[in-house]
Amino acid sequence: MDGMDKLAPAASGCPFHGATAPNGCPVSHEAANFDAFTGPYQIDPPEALRWARAKEPVFYSPRLGYWVVTRYEDVKAVFRDNITFSPSIALEKVTPTSEEANAILRRYDYGMNRTLVNEDEPAHLERRRALLHSFLPEELAHHEPMVRRLTRQYVDRFIDRGEVDLVDEMLWEIPLTVALHFLGVPEEDMGALRQYSIAHTVNTWGRPSPEEQLKVAEAVGNFWQYAGRVLEKMRADPSGHGWMEYAIRRQKEMPDVITDSYLHSMMMAGIVAAHETTANATANALVLLLRNREAWDAICADPSLIPNAAEECLRLSGSIIAWRRLLTADARVGGVDIPKGERLLIVMTSANHDERHFENPDELDIYRDNTTEHLSFGYGSHQCMGKNLARMEMRIFLEELTRRLPHMELVPEQELEYLPNTSFRGPDHLRVRWNPALNPERRDPAILGRKVDFAIGAPERGAIARQMRVAEMRPEAEGVLGLALEDPNGHDLPGWTPGAHIDVTVGEYQRKYSLCGDAGDRRRLQVAIRREDLGRGGSAYIHTAIRPGDIIRVRGPKNHFRLDEGAEQYLLVAGGIGITPIIAMADRLRRLGKSYAIHYAGRSRAAMAFLDRLKRDHGARLHLYPKDEGICLNLPAVIAAASQDAQVYACGPERMLAMLEDAAVCRPERLHVEHFSAAEALLDPSVETPFEVELKDSGLSVPVPADRTLLQALHAAGIDVPSDCGEGLCGSCEVQVLEGEVDHRDKVLSAAERAGSARMMACCSRARGRKLTLAL
Repeated sequence: MDGMDKLAPAASGCPFHGATAPNGCPVSHEAANFDAFTGPYQIDPPEALRWARAKEPVFYSPRLGYWVVTRYEDVKAVFRDNITFSPSIALEKVTPTSEEANAILRRYDYGMNRTLVNEDEPAHLERRRALLHSFLPEELAHHEPMVRRLTRQYVDRFIDRGEVDLVDEMLWEIPLTVALHFLGVPEEDMGALRQYSIAHTVNTWGRPSPEEQLKVAEAVGNFWQYAGRVLEKMRADPSGHGWMEYAIRRQKEMPDVITDSYLHSMMMAGIVAAHETTANATANALVLLLRNREAWDAICADPSLIPNAAEECLRLSGSIIAWRRLLTADARVGGVDIPKGERLLIVMTSANHDERHFENPDELDIYRDNTTEHLSFGYGSHQCMGKNLARMEMRIFLEELTRRLPHMELVPEQELEYLPNTSFRGPDHLRVRWNPALNPERRDPAILGRKVDFAIGAPERGAIARQMRVAEMRPEAEGVLGLALEDPNGHDLPGWTPGAHIDVTVGEYQRKYSLCGDAGDRRRLQVAIRREDLGRGGSAYIHTAIRPGDIIRVRGPKNHFRLDEGAEQYLLVAGGIGITPIIAMADRLRRLGKSYAIHYAGRSRAAMAFLDRLKRDHGARLHLYPKDEGICLNLPAVIAAASQDAQVYACGPERMLAMLEDAAVCRPERLHVEHFSAAEALLDPSVETPFEVELKDSGLSVPVPADRTLLQALHAAGIDVPSDCGEGLCGSCEVQVLEGEVDHRDKVLSAAERAGSARMMACCSRARGRKLTLAL
């Protein structure tokens, strides 16, 4: 069931077992004890919700008064539907303020209103379109020289001291200055603004005591009045390059859309949004990297890794950890019925650690090629508009620090403290130290003038690959070559799960190969490659040109053919080299003590890989169908004989998979297949027709010429769409279609889904007519 299906009108499910939630279901012991303001959630939010991702992915918290959503697909589905799940409470106070505190706010004429963050449709989209210009990549490029100049100036202040609190002396002030510059605000009152930002966070997302509420209200009131005074100064001369100045100019054209109260609210919210989140995100990233010295040393040696490393840090420990939504209708989220009017806490940091979407999700892997699929910036039409400004700042901070202080380390035994709240996370202080005598610029002053120009936007998938050594090569069957790969420096490799694959780049070829070794072996990755002389050349090149000891480039591991371990019975079907993901699944099921059967077909026993291993480890569960012996795999009979509850996993030639889909037509939800390739993956500009896509949420119109895919056109327009295989095999680049007929060319969607044309794969599918309208 996909994310949209999960949001269908509520049915009668009641998955809880323990006091009572608003839907009438009992609350479990773990849910009753969940506290968002103290204890484990404040120490390590994703770890604190591990139990929920595993057992109760959507639960009601009586202490918080919210439903908590923890899994990736559910969080993403909620973000996708901002009609059913209204953002109107995103800035609502988690803890209602006292009447005394409210009186203080009234004294300051505090009137925080709707902003882009918490506004419903259609007003949100109309204003977003009107104010999008300043966030375009070419506009953000104007701020890059200032960010770099400021960063160098601040590092100059402490470079020879040997120890510094990076939060106090760099990470807070530079993003604040950048935020003010972006908005067009004069650079002044930094100390006061810092306190104002903290107060705003506590006021909205914290749990201040009655006494603290009074102090917070004073600070918030002052913040409100300060924002108003600055706005009036800017009205006198709105000719600058700042976003608020641009908004003032647009107000003259659209006074009903961009109102005075809206500008005042956006001024205050913008300072917090563009400042505090970036400061916290960078501090979190430095904590992760300095605790993982191999990763830190890698980006010191190769700055081109920095964009992906920053993205991985945002995934693993982002600064915005949770957001809120209000149900405008009864809905089902993750299989749980939730009534209209209920509140959701959607925990992005938990979703970013969901093993159902990310391989080895709790590990820092700066080579991870799907890390940009994290939800730290949100998703859908309310995705953070300032995401690319934050990326720019983080990358420059990391580049300057790794170049000038590669020997920097965390001060030992310091206790990192975090402001207690539901939604934002970053250390109050971060102390680092180094030996100034070892500063590289003392030996080579020329490094002070060096820099790397990073492209604005999300890093391109495929640009980052890890170096791997071919440790061993051995024949696995006639025409099948096994490769064992290891890290050249002897480092541990990322973990992986059955069904995962890697992308191998050798010479001019890049090919995908399923992992088929021991998933518990962190020193080696193993693949098996059948030589296809009539293929595209990659397998033949590996068989003839690669030797033990050679260095090749590898992306992954990643998994689009994931094994659901929750079933009791399994049917595993493999044809030819399709045994590679299947054998890893069989090994896992055996360890779990599950009931399973393997049906393996091939040209001959001599050409069927891993036969000895399969017989040794799986015995009577293994059924072989060597064609040259006249033993044929009767798929309809195999499916008919299997339990109705059995999950079917298959990999093999297209003809076999097509027959299997026909045989399993009565239970398509239990069939999981992996294709070798997509027959129509290559784009031929001579026969393609150009078309146009209207992006409903972004307010943009993007042309798709005959020589470019929809995915390429979207990326060129600065629209973040995840992608992976580029062949319509994995489903990563799925986009929602609102209007228009689709020319489907993928291997992901079912016949019924294609007929409905509500979704398409941007990497390969196109329009049948001249225009499509997409929910982007």
